[in-house]
Amino acid sequence: MKIGKYELKIIETGTFALDGGAMFGIIPKPLWQNGNPPDELNRIALNARNLLLISQSKKILIDTGIGNGWDEKFNRIYNVDYSMYSQQKSLDSYDIKADEITDVILTHLHFDHTGGSVIRNNDIWMPMFPNAKYHVQKKHYEWAINPSDRDRGSFIRERFIPLMNEGILNLADSAEFDDEIEIIIANGHTFAQQLVKISDSTNTILYCGDLLPFSTHIPIPYVMGYDLQPVVTVEEKHRILSRAVDEDWVLFFEHDPFSVTGKLTRNEKGIVLNEKYPGFPND
Repeated sequence: MKIGKYELKIIETGTFALDGGAMFGIIPKPLWQNGNPPDELNRIALNARNLLLISQSKKILIDTGIGNGWDEKFNRIYNVDYSMYSQQKSLDSYDIKADEITDVILTHLHFDHTGGSVIRNNDIWMPMFPNAKYHVQKKHYEWAINPSDRDRGSFIRERFIPLMNEGILNLADSAEFDDEIEIIIANGHTFAQQLVKISDSTNTILYCGDLLPFSTHIPIPYVMGYDLQPVVTVEEKHRILSRAVDEDWVLFFEHDPFSVTGKLTRNEKGIVLNEKYPGFPND
């Protein structure tokens, strides 16, 4: 898919699993289990899917997945699996080297979004993309280094502090990036999450991050139990999904194991998923 000066490439980095009840909050299991079947531990599958934007002068990666180098306990709890996908395999498939990445836009600093930002080298965590500038909102970084007891486990400092130590983490305080890339700030899931909107005069795609992990999160009340401000998430979904319908956006789902993208429509039930795709529309 091409938007403006950017060619868009899907980067699959692996799969993992989280508790289904936590992923759907107050929604009863009989309503979510058909679309997201749980295993014997009530965990549901998640992809760690990122997006690569390629222009003549830039190679921009949006999020970096769960990454490697976790211990056996972590891999067992979260059922981490690289047998089908990995960040390296995906980059290799496009003949892209790590040192060619010019920018990394991190939606937020939870371990499943920034785990692949670093790599372990002789027991030292170093940037995975040494020539890139990493971008995260300043307000979010300030929360990540001093989180609440409720969400402390989502922030693994060794997965992002090395970026600051190396001087390559840009703490943004605006929603501007370039002519085709706009940052939409969302505060429901965590403070100052960056949703990435890529658009030109014809097409728009929204990298939904954790506002909409799955296509099955489209219904407004379907809000994760992980969200710090669920009522704010509801308000953000009303506002952003209305724009997506009115302006015919394509939604890119970071965690959905079955659908990569989708489009919305309105009917008597409100805003609903109209079409879903295993890749980009028209591929």
